[in-house]
This record gives sequence, C-alpha cells and structure tokens, in this order.
Amino acid sequence: MLPSVLPTEFDHVPVLAEEIVALLDPRPGETVVDGTFGAGGHALLLAASLRGDGKLIAIDRDPTVAPYFDRLRRETGVKARLHHGEFSAVLRQLADNGVKADAILLDLGVSSMQLDRPDRGFSYAVDAPLDMRMDPSATFSAQELVNDGAEADLADIFKRYGEERYARQIARAIVRRRKTQPFVRTGDLVEVIKAAIPAPARFGEGHPAKRVFQALRIEVNDELGSLERALPAALEMLRPGGRLAVISFHSLEDRIVKRFLRSQEHGCTCPPDFPVCTCGSKPALRATPRRAVRPSAAEVARNPRAQSARLRVGTRVD
Repeated sequence: MLPSVLPTEFDHVPVLAEEIVALLDPRPGETVVDGTFGAGGHALLLAASLRGDGKLIAIDRDPTVAPYFDRLRRETGVKARLHHGEFSAVLRQLADNGVKADAILLDLGVSSMQLDRPDRGFSYAVDAPLDMRMDPSATFSAQELVNDGAEADLADIFKRYGEERYARQIARAIVRRRKTQPFVRTGDLVEVIKAAIPAPARFGEGHPAKRVFQALRIEVNDELGSLERALPAALEMLRPGGRLAVISFHSLEDRIVKRFLRSQEHGCTCPPDFPVCTCGSKPALRATPRRAVRPSAAEVARNPRAQSARLRVGTRVD
C-alpha cells in the first residue's frame, strides 16, 4: 500500500553521492538511468545536471517509491519516467527496444526506506512480519522460504549468501522449531538463530542474525541473479563514452561487478594458449577509476550504513 501522506523530505541518504555525481558526470541533454530509484536520493542529484532534452529513467520494483518519483519530477522539472519492475528485466526490455543511455546507476541491496519500515521485515533489530520482499506483490517471501525450504537448501543459502559459519546448525534449528510452530515474525527467527550458535559467537562482530537475514533477503529477491542479468543489459544500452556505476554492499555483489568489468575490459575470450585471437571479441568497457571507490571516514561518521559500500565505474570504449 502506498503511503497516505507524501514524505516531507528525501529520507534516503545517498551513499557516495559526491563520487557518483563526479564519476557519472551527467551533462545537459543526456539520458540517465537510475536502475534502483528507491527514495530518489541519487536521482535528485543527477537530475540537477540534466537540462534541455535531458531525460531521467527511473526503475524500481517497490511501488512505494511512486510519491518520491512524483516529487522529484515536480521539483526538478526534468523529463522523467518511472518503470515498475525488477531492474534487470526492465533494463533488458529497454535494451531490446533500442533505448540508449549516457549514464546508468545501480545502487544495490536494500534501501533505507525499506530497512526503516518495520512492517517490511528486512531488519533483525525489530520484531515484524517475516517478509523481506522488495516487491510487496511478489508471492515468495522469507516466511515461505524459512517454513518450506529443505534443511540442506537453507544451510547452503546461509553459507553461500551470508557466509555464515554456523549455517548447518542454524538450518537444523529452524527445521526443528517449525515442526511444532511455523515462523511468522522476525523476532522468532532471531531467537532461534541466537540459540543455535555457540555462546561466544553471539557476542562477536555484528548482530548474530545479520548474515542469515542477508542471505534470506538475497534469496527471496534473487539479488545476485538480477545483478548478473542486469550488467550485460546495461552495457548494451550505453552509448560510446557512456558510464556505468554500481554500488555494492557485500563481497558477493562486488565480486560479480569486478569480474564483469574485467571481462569487458579484456574483450578476447580465447584460451590463453591460443597464438592469435579467433573469437573477435573487443574490449567494451574501461574501469574508471581502476579500483573500487570507498566512502570517506567523514561519510561513514555521518552515515554508518555507508561503511561497506564499494563503487565501481566502467566507461564504454567502443
């Protein structure tokens, strides 16, 4: 359900805002795509440089972003349109329809507006319905995954997407508990996770449920699969000289982005022992800058959620 009252400010604090504006460098008349619009924090800054025939294309699977988009369009006067849907699917549709862009931004992970709404069930810090769907109309939620998933599958998800050391113990405890009482709320899941791991681990780095909640969210929303599908579509949309920027928040995402940029910089896919290139593939992107950009200490002090952010940018070279 959409908020009954429009928000009075852009609640989302955009991560690496100065760096995004500088590296994407939007110019008058260009087309900018914000593939993860959220509350519009980054889009507002990027739209400020779009004048004349400049356009902003916003994408988000969460229908609650609509009031933020309406206000952005009203306050900036930029030509803009909003596409509701999972960003890799929308980017593919746009690419297939011949839409071109000069700058594309993907700000990955869960947005502050989702984390800060307890009823969405993303946070392990607040007792709420066990949900975690970025698109509330989707049929598959964390509740279905936790209550119906096989023990081995749950352990694999916790290990692979959360890098959880005690994945098997936690999966076993979940299956044992749900036999007598299904999981409905986040608080119940947090208590089972805490009880399943050794006491010393409960007081280690971060909240003991952090990694499991991350893993469930990634699985429910197919976040890594979406990213892997989105990057080739975004590249296809870029005009020569166009810039692609991706902000990731954990190593699994960053690894996918880094690997994609490297593959597109290298071009040739022939085996290393081939004497000459026979595939004909040419470099399509150049990493600019070469290494990931991280938030400054001052930004982390202002916004602790920025601490794990990594920004990688590639420029179309063909």
